[in-house]
Amino acid sequence: MAAMLMLACMPVAAKKNKNADEQAPKGNYSLACIGFYNLENLFDTINDPNKNDEEFLPDGSYHWTGMKYNAKLKNMAYAISQMGIDKTPIGPMVLGVSEVENIGCLQDLVAQPAIADRNYVPILLEGPDRRGVDVGLLYNPDYFQPTNTKGYTLYIDGEIVYTRYELLVSGYLLGEKVHFIVNHWPSRYGGEEYSRPRRKAAAALCRQICDSIYQRESDARIIIMGDLNDDPFNASTAEVLDAKKNKNDVKPQGYYNTMWKMLDRGIGTLLYNNNWDLFDQIIISEPMAHGDYTKWTFWKPEVFNPEFLIQQDGRYKGAPKRTHSGGVWLNGYSDHFPTMIYLLRKK
Repeated sequence: MAAMLMLACMPVAAKKNKNADEQAPKGNYSLACIGFYNLENLFDTINDPNKNDEEFLPDGSYHWTGMKYNAKLKNMAYAISQMGIDKTPIGPMVLGVSEVENIGCLQDLVAQPAIADRNYVPILLEGPDRRGVDVGLLYNPDYFQPTNTKGYTLYIDGEIVYTRYELLVSGYLLGEKVHFIVNHWPSRYGGEEYSRPRRKAAAALCRQICDSIYQRESDARIIIMGDLNDDPFNASTAEVLDAKKNKNDVKPQGYYNTMWKMLDRGIGTLLYNNNWDLFDQIIISEPMAHGDYTKWTFWKPEVFNPEFLIQQDGRYKGAPKRTHSGGVWLNGYSDHFPTMIYLLRKK
């Protein structure tokens, strides 16, 4: 059964570091929590000759042992188990993920006791990334049934870019067609300006995927999520994808960036040189932004940043508590906070 939300009785004031961008409509609604999480180098300990995984082996630079791998799985599962449960006890119905070595890592993750009872099913298609990491999707089969999965390769001037697939998973979220595109766009290696063309190309590919969906479904509900290695105001998202800050500016078959206003308030997902960035974005198609709640309609976003995910002391106090820092194992989580959006539909 759908998770029910009695919004007429629910307080809607914003909490610290959270965003109540939308006033909750009154009435009884089904609620869907959709999330994204960069899992920061979720590698197993097995040497894959076809992948650049040498750092994450027992004799590699991170001394990546079974003990560390199992601790990482436990930590990530606990973090996922806490996402969204203040709104719905089932947490995310669908969760996009990135920086995963293979499907086996996701299978190990969903089997962890903290989330095993959700019966998450993982999807991962191995792409051409040089580091051997991929994006994936976890879904709760009680609420989402996929019908189509495809990975898209990025090319620039006819040449392959050795980065992650853009993963399209289409299916039915409690009976309603929804398309998820999970991304991890090219990094800023070499500097933001030098690497910018690759992310603009990734945004153009994402736009092409969306346009092809819109050609078949003029009112398509599309959720673009991922670590875009850019902020909402950067050219890739704001110009190429043309994802707007304000819902009122979104034209038919356009896109709304649910995270932009959060960054304006100083809320980010990763800390670099003492400045917050919000690379982990969730962007939605116009029908989902402007809906009347008779179908799944955007309600509000959130950066999930509870205290247990935050480094509490030392040089990086206040930043996401990561697995390693400066070669030291911290037994943390990720260098990114997860992001979520909540969708509502009238009952």
